[in-house]
Amino acid sequence: MERAYIGLGSNLADPQRQLRGALQALAELPQTRLVAVSSLYASDPLGPADQPRYVNAVAALDTDLQPLDLLDALQRIELAQGRERKAERWGPRTLDLDILLFGERLIDEPRLKVPHYHMQARPFVLYPLAEIAPAELALADGRRLADLLAACPFSGLERLADAGVTAAVTSVTRR
Repeated sequence: MERAYIGLGSNLADPQRQLRGALQALAELPQTRLVAVSSLYASDPLGPADQPRYVNAVAALDTDLQPLDLLDALQRIELAQGRERKAERWGPRTLDLDILLFGERLIDEPRLKVPHYHMQARPFVLYPLAEIAPAELALADGRRLADLLAACPFSGLERLADAGVTAAVTSVTRR
């Protein structure tokens, strides 16, 4: 099994509920085990400013799925939760699931880039990732998570109360 880190984000249709549903769906993926989930964070949108703030988290999975198979599964979860793919980049969405890291692999496919592009400049990715990743984590391209954190201020972020996410995840991971 390989460890994959998944970024979760939502700013529509009760974002905390969207993330809880996505975590339950991740826990039910075949050949996959949900092993950790970060706290939830509210973050300012990257795209148009006239949209609601996002709720973000990072989940760790141990999986035997291949990267593109995992990507397909994540996109099915997004669609099941009402995701509509529109031309507007960084617009509002019910659910966004991104493969941030996949084992020690560097992936450069038309549909998938790992490590996830621009994650080094996204505090809503780095800070939740740092909660659940080993302190000495190095990305497959050689960058260290600690160095990325040092260069990425905790700005525009607000750590949210648990909101039942831990209980929801614990219930599905104990099955």
